Amino acid sequence: MILLLQYTLIFTSVLMLVALGGCFSEHSGVVNIGLEGIMVFGALGGALVMRYLPTGTAPAVIFCVTAIAAMLAGILYSLLLAVAAINFKADQTLVGTAMNLLGVSAATVIVKAINTAADSSNVSSEIMYVEAKKAFVIVPGTEFSWFMVLAVILLIASYIILYKTKFGLRLMACGEHPQAADSVGINVYRMRYAGVLISGLLGGLGGLVYITAGVSAWKFENGVAGFGFLALAVMIFGAWKPQQIALAALLFGLFRSLSNVYTGFAFLKNLNLPSTVYNMLPYIISLVVLAIFSKNSAAPKAEGIPYDKGMR
Repeated sequence: MILLLQYTLIFTSVLMLVALGGCFSEHSGVVNIGLEGIMVFGALGGALVMRYLPTGTAPAVIFCVTAIAAMLAGILYSLLLAVAAINFKADQTLVGTAMNLLGVSAATVIVKAINTAADSSNVSSEIMYVEAKKAFVIVPGTEFSWFMVLAVILLIASYIILYKTKFGLRLMACGEHPQAADSVGINVYRMRYAGVLISGLLGGLGGLVYITAGVSAWKFENGVAGFGFLALAVMIFGAWKPQQIALAALLFGLFRSLSNVYTGFAFLKNLNLPSTVYNMLPYIISLVVLAIFSKNSAAPKAEGIPYDKGMR
């Protein structure tokens, strides 16, 4: 039961962070399908920092520097979407899809190049971070991580920013009625850039949390197992509201964790179902949720629609 709780909290943290990122982007009016690719690059940034930090670095420093690196990597990668969708008014779905395909491929090439440069016989896409990962653990011998605490803090901050600040209200106005927002002096382009870059920050951090969950190395050719798309389902199920996103992430996190710990529950083990069924469960749930709730979901009205200042 403790193991189930640990994995549930880990996966909930990942899904919540990435879904909150998508929430900011879509509230600004930009659909971010590229969360999967952003997660991969955020994970890459954090993993490289963990690999090259000097031995003996203080745990607090490791945690802060690694998290910042992941967030910066996510922000930089999200610029691809921001420039293409906002400046060039490209189709946001196509750009996001391309980002997902590019993310895994580019990260794999980068890691292999780094490994080969260090050792010509090493062509692996794996980065090891055995010692650095210990800095994230709250209770030694468990998977309870400081990232879980950070995820809750960012959840509260997201709610406050969106609903209690001028910035958040202006951001949501740009996703609902950009022409009206522009007419009262709000820079729609700037707000949409802010929304996309915040999604990159949170998505990059979510990628780091994902790869450090229970493992001490990661092969980047494996990507992040569709967690970016699961986060989109969480965001839609959560109706683009932080508090509901948290509950949706908890539900999806529970189903995802069952694939890791089902052998520890007699009633599940006795069903004699293949492990692949439990691995498929969260994705099946996401399809069911989207089929049921997507028609009635109140998405921002102007999401996915490029803004043209000359149109009224």
